[in-house]
Amino acid sequence: MSPITDRIAYWDHYATGVRDDHDTTPEQALKNAFGWTQYEGHGPGAELLGEPASTLELGFGRGHAVAALAIKGIDATGIDLSPVQVAAAQAQWGHLPNAHFVQADVLEHVAATDQRWDAIYSIFGAFWFTDPEQLLPLIRQRLAPGGRFVFSQAPAVPGSYGIQGMYGAGFCGPQTWVYRWAYEPSDWAALLTAAGFDDVRAWHEQAPDPGYVATLIAQARQPS
Repeated sequence: MSPITDRIAYWDHYATGVRDDHDTTPEQALKNAFGWTQYEGHGPGAELLGEPASTLELGFGRGHAVAALAIKGIDATGIDLSPVQVAAAQAQWGHLPNAHFVQADVLEHVAATDQRWDAIYSIFGAFWFTDPEQLLPLIRQRLAPGGRFVFSQAPAVPGSYGIQGMYGAGFCGPQTWVYRWAYEPSDWAALLTAAGFDDVRAWHEQAPDPGYVATLIAQARQPS
């Protein structure tokens, strides 16, 4: 049998599980929309983006962060590969005039557009699953002068860096896999600096319980 590497089907499957596990009211969704860490109510919030007039989220998931920004009057766009995610976000938040949800591959969309945003961000999103050496230069091109790029993801397992592969359907399922990229904060800072960003900061945001997994967060700025 030929390997199955249908990333859209993988993320649709993931999206269905996330949707079923996170039934919540719109009020609860907005209250908890903008957390960079995997621990609800813990860590920094939307202030990491500065005060943007326009934003782009890479891999918006349920779309709650896009909605939370749109309600503040920010022109908020999100890209996601999964049609299931897009349909669910549109159904819940499509009535907001400033919220825009796009179904697309992040690399392809960012490369093809000539639009610029004041902030681009990814919360455990598509940036984690995209080659940073390809995507970072494109993000820089799409950021307005002085704009910010911020992302969060799980920290690297010590001693295991660079591209990581994982089977999306488990070891007994179809041969479906995805890749993600992991580095220490100092290496992320070096990659961001090499791509031309300044005011670079990358760190491990510690978990509420010291024995739990931390969150890797990085923030950088497009030169003015």
